[in-house]
Amino acid sequence: MNKIDIPSTSRIRHRDFIFGVATAAFQIEGDVNNRLPCIWDTFCRIPGKISDHSNGHIACNHIEYWQQDIELISSLGVNAYRFSISWGRVMTASGQINPQGLAFYRQLIDALNRKGIKAFVTLYHWDLPQYLEDKGGWLNRETAYHFRDYADAISRELGDSVYAYTTLNEPFCSAHLGYETGVHAPGKIGQAHGRQAAHHLLLAHGLAMPVLRKNAPNSQHGIVVNIAPCDPLTQFTDDIRAAKLADDYLNHWYISPLLKGTYPDSFSQLPSNARPHIEDGDMAIIQAPLDYFGINYYTRNVVCSNGRRGFEGFEIVPPKKVAMSLTAMGWEVTPISLTKMLLTLAMEYDLPPIYITENGAAYDDQIIDDEINDMQRVEYYKQHLSALDRAINAGVNVQGYFAWSLMDNFEWAEGYQKRFGLCYVDYTTLVRTPKRSALTIKHFLEQKTDAIR
Repeated sequence: MNKIDIPSTSRIRHRDFIFGVATAAFQIEGDVNNRLPCIWDTFCRIPGKISDHSNGHIACNHIEYWQQDIELISSLGVNAYRFSISWGRVMTASGQINPQGLAFYRQLIDALNRKGIKAFVTLYHWDLPQYLEDKGGWLNRETAYHFRDYADAISRELGDSVYAYTTLNEPFCSAHLGYETGVHAPGKIGQAHGRQAAHHLLLAHGLAMPVLRKNAPNSQHGIVVNIAPCDPLTQFTDDIRAAKLADDYLNHWYISPLLKGTYPDSFSQLPSNARPHIEDGDMAIIQAPLDYFGINYYTRNVVCSNGRRGFEGFEIVPPKKVAMSLTAMGWEVTPISLTKMLLTLAMEYDLPPIYITENGAAYDDQIIDDEINDMQRVEYYKQHLSALDRAINAGVNVQGYFAWSLMDNFEWAEGYQKRFGLCYVDYTTLVRTPKRSALTIKHFLEQKTDAIR
């Protein structure tokens, strides 16, 4: 067995460190007939948007296989499971709770609690109900208030049975990829769209935080952002300036309002017609105190200047031109950037406790003799856990880590072609098979000197 060599003195080995796996509703649940349509259902029907022309109608059929999946999670020895609730499964278009949909998540959470596995519940992982998109989606300020009401209703029902609530997963992806570049649902394009959607998403988060605290006072409450640090291609002034702009636009546009109550100073470089409408008091709402700050980390960006002005002046260098190692997604494997990113954030912001809420890699896994020896993924996890250990040793308050993902699933615009899972899913039979990476993590958790369990 290839070992994860984390020192026995590392915080990652301590009993109070949370080590979990993660999934998202649309990517694994299936059972589309018992929920409202969402923007990804619509997006999947648009020719050319999903690389393998697939959809989430069946996915991993987690709705049927959830008990087996709980046993799978438990078998890995982790002490937390991060998953999302499908808004359209638990709420009707009139804003009432759907009892059948809520009952599914209630039984899931109860089963986790009985096994001593902490439930980390994400309220929004990109699957906006289509009826809200028909009214403008995240371009409509009212959607933020609908989200608050949804968060209120669900947290009143689930209360403190949930260990930690997350308002939003990766608002960057929802806003930038969904409303600015159009590569994710709902597929809208335009800088003004992206910036306004981002503001309304952050506002939704801020509006939800007080009701979550009221309804689940003993749970933790926070948000999850994805961060891809931006490094200059060269040390020439123009590339350094371009990398700073890219870092503001892609990362700090979401971090700074949450932790400082302001957009980055480079906000002024936005064209006037692309600046979001911000009402008095919005920034104070967005800066609601956080119990934790979730970070999803996969890779970095390498940035160069193209000689233009403002936010048009940076370009992302294709990873294959600068990377020694790439995942199947074409992303650079760069664990040192995880360490540097955490240290930089700790210097720039007054950070709440941190969870690394997603980290993982897609590779072209194959079953050979009933085994999946995904040694590249094993090495990826070894390197990134070591990088995380270095950041913790340097003083960054990281309290947990989640591997993405528990199992192979619907990988958004890539369909089922990219496999991130610790467990292999045969999409014909839906049989789940633990890969070598899953067994390596299981072994690591079993060998902890101060056991997690």
